[in-house]
Formats: sequence, structure tokens, C-alpha cells
Amino acid sequence: MNRLLKSAAAIACGLCLSPLNASAQGWPSEYEGVMLQGFYWNSYDASQWTKLESETDDMAPYFKLIWVPQSAYCGGKSMGYNDLYWFSNYNSSFGTEQELRSMIGTFKKKGIGTIADVVINHRGTVKNWFDFPEETYKGKTYKMTAADVCAGDDKGKAAEEAKKQGVSLSANYDTGEDWDGMRDLDHNSANVQNCVKAYLDLLLNDLGYAGVRYDMTKGYAGRFSGLYNKAANPTYSVGEYFDGNKTNVINWLNATKVDDKIMSAAFDFPIRYSMRDAANNGNWSKLANGGLATDVVYKRYAVTFLENHDTEKRSDADQDPIRKDTLAANAYMLAMPGTPCVFYKHWTDCKQDIKNMILVRYIAGIHNESRWSCTENSAKRYVVTTTGKNMKLRAAVGTTANAYTPTDDGWALAAEGYHWRYFLPTSAETVFPSLPSGEYYNDPTVTLRAISTAKDAQIVYTTDGTAPTTSSAKVTNGAKIALPEGKCTLKAALLVNGKVGTIVTRTYSVHKFEAYNIAVYVNTDNVGWTNCYFWTWGGDETHAPANKKWPGDNVTTPTEKNGKKWYSKQFKINTPTDYVNFVFAKSSSVQTADVTGIKANAYFEILNQKDAEGHYLLKNVTADQPTAIIDIAANAAPATTTVVATDGRTVRRFKSAVSAAEAVNGLAAGIYIVNGKKILVR
Repeated sequence: MNRLLKSAAAIACGLCLSPLNASAQGWPSEYEGVMLQGFYWNSYDASQWTKLESETDDMAPYFKLIWVPQSAYCGGKSMGYNDLYWFSNYNSSFGTEQELRSMIGTFKKKGIGTIADVVINHRGTVKNWFDFPEETYKGKTYKMTAADVCAGDDKGKAAEEAKKQGVSLSANYDTGEDWDGMRDLDHNSANVQNCVKAYLDLLLNDLGYAGVRYDMTKGYAGRFSGLYNKAANPTYSVGEYFDGNKTNVINWLNATKVDDKIMSAAFDFPIRYSMRDAANNGNWSKLANGGLATDVVYKRYAVTFLENHDTEKRSDADQDPIRKDTLAANAYMLAMPGTPCVFYKHWTDCKQDIKNMILVRYIAGIHNESRWSCTENSAKRYVVTTTGKNMKLRAAVGTTANAYTPTDDGWALAAEGYHWRYFLPTSAETVFPSLPSGEYYNDPTVTLRAISTAKDAQIVYTTDGTAPTTSSAKVTNGAKIALPEGKCTLKAALLVNGKVGTIVTRTYSVHKFEAYNIAVYVNTDNVGWTNCYFWTWGGDETHAPANKKWPGDNVTTPTEKNGKKWYSKQFKINTPTDYVNFVFAKSSSVQTADVTGIKANAYFEILNQKDAEGHYLLKNVTADQPTAIIDIAANAAPATTTVVATDGRTVRRFKSAVSAAEAVNGLAAGIYIVNGKKILVR
């Protein structure tokens, strides 16, 4: 709600750790997979079905489940929590039904199960308080009426409206918390139950979701989640019982029981608050407060998380973000029992670290019921040792984590980052490269770590994709090697007693990157503004307005192009991961919705339409503009030629000036920026 593989070789192949179609009780036992929350608040661009699908190959070796936004149409631009249609319209703010099915199917082929966001505490209506849509599924018509709305809904306002309309609400009062928004559904109603069961059948057996995430489960009794899961039999079910009190969350889990079996997992809010308090206060001993994941009985049902769309830092005053040391907190979560759910922003912003954390977790075989113990506990550092199916993992997190070395024998450093370190037993007999597979820029180096009982173990490696032999290049533990530009496949293995051990593979794409300028243009004709403020943030944090005060930099003089007037500002993209977020405003009280992740020249028109928060909607019309939108270096011939994709990747770089046509010759259809000019390749 808006309230907030077992072996190193198996990892390299991205094998699925658990069958997606296995029958399960609430959540699979000894489950080794890691989940990704594939969205954040207002991630309309970042979480488009087509975009998520395009990232499948990068995500598949790390995530076995991806939770996506509620996928049905809600009557307008929406994150999905004002759900309206359940059966007949799956053209949502994140893409079309065809794109949704394609994404789910692609995920499944790569061993990823998709988790549906299921909003059944309440439901929106088409025109008035009780005008629920009438829909047909498998030849049967489903429609709710006022009689399916809880007595007392909206603190009595629903009853007043029902009286005006001459209809009656249910005689049953809400079995959970009342929410003053849409219509709270009476889950004691046989009609509501039939609708929900059919809805889950569509999600799981028609659209192909692997499991469900129940929204706002404080709003109705836990027994109904049990009832619905008994009927639908999802492999994965997790409830959002938004409560930091472990006893309360456990009570909800027990309430889902059918035939004395817990029928759903729960998000581990208690351990989330332990991690928040540890990170925000710089007191890592607070991790000892634990949560479901540290409970010997309930850790199987703990879906741990550090941040989500309700807690992340937003403009709302009631958000509760973790403000620092998110890497260390993620390292703790990914070393512990439970099923970790990584936040999408953490994944995109800290991909190298999180990939390494997950890889080490998979090597050790940590699962949701793993045994663990606290090895060291202080304000500056917290150390845990967790036993996986394959071996143990030791994790140190906190201010002095990078100074930690085990005092007991038999451990080797596998991976580390800011305020975190992971160790594996020397008996693992493997190599761990410091850079996971992925895209890198500007002469990266990779550290090769030998994890071996042999003190004199050497590492043999190649960077051309061939298998290393005893004659290949040799280095010792901790050596750094440079990666060549272009596509590169690193293969490395231990060389002990003249024998080459298990080969570890990483694939890299290495590019040169040079900072470049972009311009963002805004047309206000539809709303009649005679100025436009630019409120900017994000990326490497160099893009804040000059006065750093809302509503930002005021642009009063437009530029005319193609018969339209555009208010514009230029920005410099400094690194491959840099970007700019925008809100455009007429005044301190009149603004647009957010625009996020801009890395290339862009044109926007402000529409005379508003979202649910009263913010004007925007249309990205970049592709409709002329080929050369801006000319950054109009008065100087460039010494080099750089071709940049619209996501900021340097596609090509020439050591001399070449024509735009030559620069993009042979590239796939799309839009490219050649030395600041936008070129359309058809």
C-alpha cells in the first residue's frame, strides 16, 4: 500500500534453485532463492514490462523471484493500489497485457518466477461508491455490489452513501483495519470469496505468475489468506503485515493456518526495523534485535527486506528510509536465513556489491531455514556465521567491518565492499573474482582471490574465453588484472599441485566513458504556463538546483523549435551511472509528476491532465523531434566522435572526428547521441 548452486559451476550457468511449479506450504522449505522487488514508488518508466524483460539476462543468475507491480488497469496512471479491474483489462501503467505475458514467459524460461501484487483488502469503482466493474472469466460473470462492502467502511461514510443510493452494505463488519479510501471488501461474503479465488486462478494459471504478494493484510483476517491459498495453491505467498512487533506478525502467520499448516510467508518488518536502527544510528549491535529470520520456528516464512516502496525516501513526511550504510545492511540480510528481497533501487545503484553478495550466498547454499550464530557483537561491528547446504559463510558488517579478519583458522576473504566483508571456508577450493559479470567502464581491474587450504595456491586465468591450463597466465592470491576493452570472458581456476581446479567464469563488456552534456526541454502550451521551474536531483547528486530551494531553477525565456516554445536547461552526465530526475513547476504549489532517470536529451510536453496526487502528467515526445535536437559543440569540430545510447552507454568511440552517418553505420534501429546530436537510425 501507499502508506507507507548449489555449486560455483551451477551459479555460473544461472541454474534455478527450486522448481517454480512445486507445491508448497506457504513458502518452500529450505528455499535458497533471492527475490527482487522490481519497482519503487512512481517507477513508471523503470518498471515497464518491456524494460524489466530486457534486463532478464542480467538478473537471472541472481534472482529466482521478481515481485512486480499490480498489473491490471486502475482507471488511469497508477501504481496499482487503487485496483479496479481483476479479469478484463491488463493494460496498466507498466505496459500492455501482451507485454506482461511476454515478460512473465521470458522470466520463466530463465528460471525466474514472477510474484503478483494482489490487492484484495479494498477495491475501486468505476463511477460511484459501489459501481464495481462487471467482468467475465472462463465464461462466468463476476461482479461485486454494495452488499460486498464492509459495514462501517470509511468510518461510516459508505453507509451514508448507501442510504442515499437506496442500497445496503454487508451486515458484517471489517475483520481487520478500516482504510479510508476505496471500498473495504467483506471477505466473509461468498461472492467476494468466489471473485478472489477466480482472480487468483487467472493470475497463476492464465497469466502465469508463480506466486502472490498480498497487500495490506492488516485490513482483513489472516484466515482468508489461508482460505484463498488453499484454493489457489501458489508455490510462493507472502503477506504485507505492516508491523514491527514480531509477535503480531507471528500471530498473523498462525492465523493463515489450514489443517494446522501455515499457508503464507510474511515480510519480515521486525528485522527490517532492526537493520534500520543499526544503520541509521551507527550502532550495529541493534542487529541482535532480530526478527522472523532469526526465529528458529518461523524463519522459513520470513521474507526479509531492507527497503520497499512504502519505506523508501520520498517527498511524503511519513516515510521511514534507511539513510546510510545500505550496503552493509544488505550484506547482513543476504547472509542470513529467510528469503531476502532486494529493493530495485539498491540493485540498480549498487549492482556490483549485491551481485557478489548473492553469488557468495549461493556458493554457500544459504537457505531460508539455515542455522546461524552471532560470532561478534559490538556497536562498531556485527559478525554472523551462517551454515548453508554446501558450506558456511561468515559476514562482518558495520563501521569496522573492513578491519575484521577471523581469529579462527580455515577462512578466506571472498568479497568485500564499503562496511561489509564475506568469508568462505578455505575448503571451498575455488577462485572468486572481485568483479561480477556485467558492464564496466574506463580500464577496470579485477582482483582474483584464491580460497584454498593450500598456502601456495596459484591462480591460472584467461580473458579470451578459453579454458585455463597449467600453461596459462599465473598470479597469486589478491592479484589485480586489467580487463581489455570490448567483450571479455574471464576464466580462472586454482592451480594446486600441478592440477587445474574448478573453472570460474565471468563475462564482461568493457567500454570507455566520457562525460557529456544533455538538454531537457519542456513545452507548457497545454497548461498555459509562462515560465517553468526545474527541480532536479538524483544521479551523482551534482544536479541540484542552484539555490537548492523548492521549486528550483526558474526558466522564463523559452526557445522556439518547430513552431513550439520550449523551456530548457542543460546538465552534464558525469559517470556511466549518472542521471537526472525532474519535477517541473509553475510555482511552489503547481507542479508535474516526477520524471526519473534521464540520461540523454529529452523533450516533454505537460498535459492538461492530473494524476491522483493532483500533479500534471507529462508526455515524452523526444522521438517526435528533429534528428539534431541540440548542438552542444556547434562552434568547434570535435577531436573525437562518441556514440551514446539513450540509456547512457557509450556504444562507439572513434579517435578522430567522423560524420554522424559513419558513426552510426550498422547500428540497430533506435536513437543515438553522436557528439551531442540526436541521430535516428531507422
